[in-house]
Amino acid sequence: MEVKCDSDLVSAYIVSLRAEYESNLKRFVDVPSVSMEPNRAAAMVDCAAVAIELLQAQGASARIVKTAGQPVVIGEFHSGADCPTVTVYNHIDVQPADPSEWLTSPFDMEIDDGVYRGRGTTDDKGPALAVLYAASYVHKQGVPINIKFIWELEEEIGSPSFEQFLLDNVAALKTDSVVISDTIWVSRERPAIPYGLRGLQCCMLRLKTGAKDVHSGLTGGLARNPIAELAYLIGKCFDGNTGEIKIPGFLDDVRPIDKAELENFVASGFNVENFKKAHELHSTRTDDAEEASARIWATPTFEVHGITGGYSGPGVKTIVPHQAEAKISMRLVPNQDPAKVLALLKKFVAEHNSDVEVVAEGSLKPFLGEFKGPFAEAAKEAMKTGFGKEAAFTREGGSIGAVVSMQEVLQVPLVFLGLSLPEHGYHAINENFDWQQASGGMRMFIDYFERLSKIK
Repeated sequence: MEVKCDSDLVSAYIVSLRAEYESNLKRFVDVPSVSMEPNRAAAMVDCAAVAIELLQAQGASARIVKTAGQPVVIGEFHSGADCPTVTVYNHIDVQPADPSEWLTSPFDMEIDDGVYRGRGTTDDKGPALAVLYAASYVHKQGVPINIKFIWELEEEIGSPSFEQFLLDNVAALKTDSVVISDTIWVSRERPAIPYGLRGLQCCMLRLKTGAKDVHSGLTGGLARNPIAELAYLIGKCFDGNTGEIKIPGFLDDVRPIDKAELENFVASGFNVENFKKAHELHSTRTDDAEEASARIWATPTFEVHGITGGYSGPGVKTIVPHQAEAKISMRLVPNQDPAKVLALLKKFVAEHNSDVEVVAEGSLKPFLGEFKGPFAEAAKEAMKTGFGKEAAFTREGGSIGAVVSMQEVLQVPLVFLGLSLPEHGYHAINENFDWQQASGGMRMFIDYFERLSKIK
């Protein structure tokens, strides 16, 4: 017998649980689950405990799985061994937040007429909770689908324990597909379904030319200046004005973007002026929508995040520094390999300044999925049901390490159905989420789960 979730009943259900959703989201957000801060160890345990309670309160089975790092929370609504299975991935750790920079307390969520202000509201506790309510409804309506949950607590530090967690629990995690709700639309006006993520290779460039800072009047002109040398070296690596990467071989493996992909990028509603406004940028390297969208979603980058060394206090202290460090990262696109890129960088640096030490930090492989086929179509139709608008297929400029691990270990289709908007402030001060996106997301996921139940 075909099960159909009546749209009027779905709408009534969503309206009825608003107060409960807001109360539970506040409870979730008020736990400062900052995975990169060692002093938050107790909060990480508390967050996992709250997650278990939220899952069980909706009727799901749930348990905590220990790893070498932070635990992973897994849960399930089980309908039957013969039913298809979908796994929902979210992360419930969050970025750090300095209360002095925020208009509201980051870990005391405020509700302002359907807007939820606090760290983790949009990244990723708000979307995670919306999916949970959708799954609960589908299960109670008897839709023949098993819905599993993976809620990670290390995503914001690169998921160092996640792949081993998957390998250790591969039988329990067997599934037919995965859906990830941790991505951002281009604008509120147009839903977006990403199908690709950039990879990442981070490094430190370090140079030490003496034992101590020295007087520039006595030594200037003869003493080597490590800050200046690093700046010169970085200028050799890439053009700071255009972003062009000049390391030989760096671009050899880049997968070309076809015209259909570019058309989808622009069709997503991407607009450079809106992008600048959302991210508070005064200017960008191009104002052309097609080129700009390709730059942030499908083109590799070389970025300098900071240079340290010397004197940084008030006024000018006339010294020549004895050491300096540059923090850099390279975003990578499909077909690029972080290990190969790192080797190319080390070779290039050695040829131009053999005294500079290249210290590798974190790395993530790029991901490329499909924007055609039954799962992509189900996602597109569900987006339309949830938000009343046709979705565009895009890529994401960021990286999610867990996605590549799931692709390699679980070997099933992966679909992104995010709910966040640029103005929600991913990783930024005054992060927020809103009821419009949460309620639309519930409607979308109810429809998506129903569609998946019919895919053989």
